[in-house]
Amino acid sequence: TTDEFILDEVDSKTLVHNCIAPVFFLGVDLRQYSKQVEAELQRIEQASIKDYIKESQNIALLHNQITACDSILERMEGMLSGFQSDLSSISSEIQTLQQQSVSMNVRLKNRQAVRSHLSQLVDELVVPGVMISTILESPVTEQEFLEQLHELNTKINFAKELSFRETLACSDIQDIVDRLKLKAVSKIREFILQKIYSFRKPMTNYQIPQNTLLKYRFFYQFLLANERTVAKEIRDEYVDTMSKIYYSYFKSYSGRLLKVQYEEVAEKDDLMGVEDTAKKDILQFLSLSSRNTIFTLGQRGTILSPAELEGPILVPHTAQRGDSRYPYETLFRSQHYALLDNGCREYLFLCDFFMVTGNSALDLFNCIMGKTLSMFLKSMSTYVSDCYDSIAIFLCIHIILRFRAITAKRTIPALDKFWDAVLELLWPRFELILEMNIQSIRNTDPQKLGVLDTRPHYITRRYAEFSSAIVSINQTFPNERTNALLGQLQVEVENFVLKMAAEFPSRRDQLIFLINNYDMMLSVLMERAADDSKEVESFQQLLLARTQEFIEEILSPPFGGMIAFVKEAEALMEKGQLDRLKNEEARITQLVRGFSSTWKQSVESMSQDVMRSFTNFKNGTSIIQGALTQLIQYYHGFHKVLNQPTFRSLAVRSELINLHHLMVEVKKHKPNF
Repeated sequence: TTDEFILDEVDSKTLVHNCIAPVFFLGVDLRQYSKQVEAELQRIEQASIKDYIKESQNIALLHNQITACDSILERMEGMLSGFQSDLSSISSEIQTLQQQSVSMNVRLKNRQAVRSHLSQLVDELVVPGVMISTILESPVTEQEFLEQLHELNTKINFAKELSFRETLACSDIQDIVDRLKLKAVSKIREFILQKIYSFRKPMTNYQIPQNTLLKYRFFYQFLLANERTVAKEIRDEYVDTMSKIYYSYFKSYSGRLLKVQYEEVAEKDDLMGVEDTAKKDILQFLSLSSRNTIFTLGQRGTILSPAELEGPILVPHTAQRGDSRYPYETLFRSQHYALLDNGCREYLFLCDFFMVTGNSALDLFNCIMGKTLSMFLKSMSTYVSDCYDSIAIFLCIHIILRFRAITAKRTIPALDKFWDAVLELLWPRFELILEMNIQSIRNTDPQKLGVLDTRPHYITRRYAEFSSAIVSINQTFPNERTNALLGQLQVEVENFVLKMAAEFPSRRDQLIFLINNYDMMLSVLMERAADDSKEVESFQQLLLARTQEFIEEILSPPFGGMIAFVKEAEALMEKGQLDRLKNEEARITQLVRGFSSTWKQSVESMSQDVMRSFTNFKNGTSIIQGALTQLIQYYHGFHKVLNQPTFRSLAVRSELINLHHLMVEVKKHKPNF
């Protein structure tokens, strides 16, 4: 580059300057100095030539060696060129071999695939001698027969597939397979029909042959796939047989159950508001061992407990030998639990053995159980139409509700429509009987019910027992229609109690009658039903109101003057007009001295009178306590009035009983529980 030339020029100039600078400084003649330089150069050249001549042999030897190397390298170049051409040919040969290898691999895989299919085809086409001998000779119950039947079914399906593809080899085995199939179908048909016919033998537990059939469920599957006519024949035979067996069994069982029912049952006139004699009343409520109760639940509610609900069914002939008798709901539970148990087992068997689901399973189940279910509904309709035992009907309703929940939990829908049909029979009847009882109370004439008595009336006792029974049963599956009817019944009973109370000449006796009846009904309801029910709340309010009125009524004769004065004075105090009573000294003196002299005897007499008037000791003591508490409050008010400035000058104030001492004395008269 230009920069390099400039650098060389600078270096040359520098060199010349360095060589000639001393000459200038020394003052030497340049021509002379030039000759000296030339002479020096010649001397050096001569010396260099001598050195080259001296090394000439070595240089020649080096030349020869270089020439030899050139020849060797030339040969090597030729060899490498040959190798390169050989490698090119080898590469093309390798590519050719690779292509041939890939092609051979593809052919190998194709041949292996063909061989696999051909091997499978040959295996499927070959009918082993073991299969032939087993199908022809072995009993169907042998495990070998079942295994060979599976193999035969596979070959039949394979032959069908080949026939669809028009495979010529199929014709070689078709005849053998068809004959084996016919033989297998014949043996299976005979075996299954024998099992079905065994159901018809008397005293046979049909569940045992059913379990045997389930072990060989593949037999029906084989028939269904290969001989639908025979499969239909077997299914029809099974349906016909089991339909007759179930119908015969349940008809006989239901008839025998009715023979162990209570002989005395509720009649049309056994209504809540119908006049009753003491003897008949005792029979209704106390004779549970000989007669089904009408209005009392008693131990009948235990039928809904899990242990009783799903307990063993009744055995009629055993009950007859023991001379046992049962209410209708017990027979109903036993009958329908047997139906539930057999129905669930039958539905599962049909789904498993006949391989049906959904609507197909339900249709098949109805073909078998339809006649039996119709018989159930018909006999129940006949009985219910003449039944007046509302508790029995209501218990039956709740038995069905619980059975429906059990089948839903087991995911078995076979009996759902039947449960609904039963409820459609029972609900209207229960409502009708309840309405008849409501009407009977509404039409009751108090003047035709005998001698008046302040004790609880038998009609209210019937209501209390009946209402508590229905409420307690209704808690698990509440029904609004039932609650509404109970509300109507309660209204009629309350009206009846008021009509009966109106027959008493004195208000005191009226209140005693009302309190006794309200207390009795409330006690029964709280004991046997929920404490927070509407009925309990209503009667608590009524009892509280009438009790307060009665307390005022019994306090009035001995302490009426003081009570009237206190009320009058408190009213005037609120208006600021208490001075209007300052001239009532004589009245106040009489009240103070009269109370001081007679209150103990009055309280004692009042307590005895209350305890005689009320049948419930607890209720009587509660009323006495309430009356004494109210008395203390009135006397406290009396004290408060007389302590006002208007009456402080009264001398009689010193005769007032100390309020604390009065409370102590009153507590002595409170009965202890």
